[in-house]
Amino acid sequence: MKEHINNGPKPSIVIGKTDHVRLNNLALAAAGRLPEISDGLSLELERAAIVPDVSVPKNVVRMGSMVEYETDIGDTRRVTLVFPGDADISEGKITVLTPIGTALLGLAAGQTMGWTARDDRRHKLTILKVIEHPVDALVAPRDQTFSPKANE
Repeated sequence: MKEHINNGPKPSIVIGKTDHVRLNNLALAAAGRLPEISDGLSLELERAAIVPDVSVPKNVVRMGSMVEYETDIGDTRRVTLVFPGDADISEGKITVLTPIGTALLGLAAGQTMGWTARDDRRHKLTILKVIEHPVDALVAPRDQTFSPKANE
């Protein structure tokens, strides 16, 4: 198994309770066939601030969120973070069981995160904006936003 590459200090992240439970189960289920990805996801889940689902700020990437981000080379991309069964790269739906999917999880607009691709190349991404998932309106209105610390 590869060791995790340190991409520098990691920003604070926020995850809703339901996503946290589902993602922990997913990480455990994936441990046998994708140990590096499973370990990376587990590490992110361990360091996350866990909040009630209705308290996840609207500017935080959660499962089902469409997010626009900028890469370290200046490209802007828009993707939706999904569970593995819903992944479809042609539709911009990326699974949380990829290095970039794990990196996006729990970040707020304005935050930057380093991540390492499967070929060991290091990258950084910055969240430009989080676009609400249509199901969010059925959960509860969320007026609050998460303000990352200045050094993130």
